[in-house]
Amino acid sequence: MSQTLSIQQWLAQNGTNATDTGLTELLWYQRYTKVLDLTPRMAIHSKLAGTYLAKSKGRGMEFDEVRHYQNGDDVRTIDWRVTARTGKVHTKLFREEKERPVFVLTDLSASMRFGSQLLFKSVQAAHLAALIAWHVKQRGDKLGGLVFSSQQHIELKPQSRSHGVLRYFHALTEVHQQSQGHRGLTLDGALSQLRRLVRPGSLVYVLSDFSQFTEDGLRHIRAIRQHNEVTCCPISDPLELALPANSSGLAAVTDGQTTGYVELGNASIQQRYSSLQQQQQALLQRQLSQLGCKWLPITAAEPVLSQLERKTYG
Repeated sequence: MSQTLSIQQWLAQNGTNATDTGLTELLWYQRYTKVLDLTPRMAIHSKLAGTYLAKSKGRGMEFDEVRHYQNGDDVRTIDWRVTARTGKVHTKLFREEKERPVFVLTDLSASMRFGSQLLFKSVQAAHLAALIAWHVKQRGDKLGGLVFSSQQHIELKPQSRSHGVLRYFHALTEVHQQSQGHRGLTLDGALSQLRRLVRPGSLVYVLSDFSQFTEDGLRHIRAIRQHNEVTCCPISDPLELALPANSSGLAAVTDGQTTGYVELGNASIQQRYSSLQQQQQALLQRQLSQLGCKWLPITAAEPVLSQLERKTYG
């Protein structure tokens, strides 16, 4: 966020009220796709033709190399110039083009509906999903994924161009606004469903605070990672990572099962709380990094563009 803009000015510029997600603010990110790089970093195994070059040799649009003609080679690929120059028959090889769908899993569950400074974590997740979606469209990939909360979930099979992007945005706004329902998922359940949806050779983004993440979810990510690139984006808020330094009174804390209260002004408790949160984040990062997942932490206290620009150009 520009230092000349106050929080209220930035919210007005972006078209958001910090707690809800609307189509206007998601469309706003269309011109800022350069802060992301979705270039594949592993071999692509998709069977569908597309815009990325696989390591396998085949008929495609991209010339790869010339070698001596072998029995069984297609005579239409003979390189007559090299053949005439060397006196031996040579044939052209092409690097086969493959498709690489992008799947985005966006967590809009109850624990994501929190923010102490700029945005709710759920709104920040929607903004990051919007950036990814526009970048996917720009590269010509297909976009799919899953948007979920404890009340509702929407599964999206890969589609290309603006239709895929707008369909994902409508899912984000619908699930974020849904307050009642019986079709919701936990993070583990969403990962299980995404595992069935993802095609080998895809790029997968997981946008969540990982507060409901268990060994079950780790098992699903391990399975997804075997044939895909996975980027995990933990969305956090500063108040979750450290208690306020100048504070007093009691605060409720929970581990998801039991709730207790801590004295905010107690320096010893503040230190223990901060240390515990750092340990949990470090453990999560270590577990996912060991699987080969990329780690992209995002805070809800700062515009996502500012954070990604630092990571890209810093």
